[in-house]
Amino acid sequence: MDLNSSTRRRSPPSEDTDQQLAQNSKMQAKRFGSNAITFTQIFAYCLVVLPIIFAISLIFRHPSSDRTMGFADARVLENREVKQNATPIGGGGSEGVLFQHADKYNGKLLGGLLADGFDEAACTSRYSSFLYRKISFHKPSSYLISRLRSYEDLHKRCGPNTQSYNKALEQLKSGNKIGLTDCNYIVWISFSGLGNRILSLASTFLYALLTNRVLLVDQGKDMADLFCEPFPDKSWLLPRDFPLIDQFDSFNRNSLHCHGNMLKNNVINSSAMSKPSYLYLHLVHDYGDHDKLFFCDGEQSFLENVPWLIMKTDNYYVPSLFLIPSFETELGSLFPEKGTVFHHLGRYLYHPSNHVWGLITRYYRTYLAKADERIGIQIRTFDSRHGPFKHVMDQILACTLKEKLLPSVDMQDSVVNPSENAKLKAVLVTSLLSGYSEDLRNMYWERPTMTGEVVGVYQPSHEEFQQTEKQMHNRKAWAEMYLLSLTDVLVTSAWSTFGYVAQGLGGLRPWILYKTENDTAPDPPCRRAMSMEPCFHAPPFYDCKAKKGIDTGALVPHVRHCEDISWGLKVVDDHDDL
Repeated sequence: MDLNSSTRRRSPPSEDTDQQLAQNSKMQAKRFGSNAITFTQIFAYCLVVLPIIFAISLIFRHPSSDRTMGFADARVLENREVKQNATPIGGGGSEGVLFQHADKYNGKLLGGLLADGFDEAACTSRYSSFLYRKISFHKPSSYLISRLRSYEDLHKRCGPNTQSYNKALEQLKSGNKIGLTDCNYIVWISFSGLGNRILSLASTFLYALLTNRVLLVDQGKDMADLFCEPFPDKSWLLPRDFPLIDQFDSFNRNSLHCHGNMLKNNVINSSAMSKPSYLYLHLVHDYGDHDKLFFCDGEQSFLENVPWLIMKTDNYYVPSLFLIPSFETELGSLFPEKGTVFHHLGRYLYHPSNHVWGLITRYYRTYLAKADERIGIQIRTFDSRHGPFKHVMDQILACTLKEKLLPSVDMQDSVVNPSENAKLKAVLVTSLLSGYSEDLRNMYWERPTMTGEVVGVYQPSHEEFQQTEKQMHNRKAWAEMYLLSLTDVLVTSAWSTFGYVAQGLGGLRPWILYKTENDTAPDPPCRRAMSMEPCFHAPPFYDCKAKKGIDTGALVPHVRHCEDISWGLKVVDDHDDL
């Protein structure tokens, strides 16, 4: 708009106009009846023009609409962020994509996945994470959204320190075998490394949804430090005065109250009328055949009325829940896209604490925000020797160059005139060791790329070895998983739950680096994942009806063997590529 024109419109009336108005007033006094229409027209004109002039002045006074939206301080680079938020998940870059601002429902509430009304200052990440990642193609079903709201009501009614909780707690302390209670509970024991904990807890929350139980989370040493509360009004954290909490570390498959051990010794059976006050469920990787009967319909019927279930697991056991017939219909309604279980539940449950969110956003703004494309490379070797290893570096390069995830370099030392519009690629490397990122960084520093692209290589930390019990180590690990989930393209290591978490949160089908053998880079070096879902590393191979062994990866089209672990199981969509 022409500012001079606007100024002219707002200038006061000229002297000629004033004289004319005065003359008209005198004439109106003499001939009021004949000139009443003229006065009305002038008054109407003023009513129309003055508000327009006022609105124009406001526009020039407040040119930034972002301030009124509250997004200005959160955005890294406004134009780049808006494009990023509208780009479909799974693609690289944002060229040619039509985009628009995400509204509140599809933006900060993740398509209705999250409930509104939380204290934003207490958990900044919950409602601002959408500013850092692309809007997902995978929308939660209306039924899943409805069930989450229903669960939140249940948790509010039955959570810690409620009347129902206190009543159930008294029954547990009494040790009596009892009948129905107002609320039934499943307690998740904090166990194993952070990646395993994130995956196993999501599995247990899904089980709670399927069985109408209230999930309570053992705090361990750092759960409250790493994650915000996911449910409104009532905490998901198990109170530290819970009567069995001192036994959690000692619970194992031989414990007296272990479900599998009691079945093995005929202490209980699925037809028993009375139920124990609690049972311990051992679903750790070393579980036995009787523990695995948990995944049979008959045992689920028995467990239905046990008020307290205490579970220890280090597995993402969701695939085997899909093989329990009584859960089949409910799971189909919750997840019409079957391969999105962890994508939806992970984004619902896991919001980084303010301290961890600071680690994430500071790093993202500094190193990743300005890139045209972000490539994540997650490196984990299960070798007792101390690396880095040349064959692993060879495998990383073979995969990323063959799949054209990274550009080749010019080995001829050609003189290259850099383009002003050169595409910037940011490579985020996560590894316990620094050697792999240093080799990659030196390669792109010492040689120009064949494509003219500029490649920056960044690694947030290198802790040398896993330190599960250290607070800052786990903060950094959680921050790096989350940063990987914000990339456009992802490469992960076989067997690694660290990579599973990142791909699920980001809705990414990664390229998986095969596990190396005999210090040799495998050929092919990697393959594309069938789905974004994590792998269940220790599934049962048992037909509950026939009571014999069976290949559980060949029963239904949406549960298949994993790409990285041949005996593992993962959930896929029926149309996913083999």
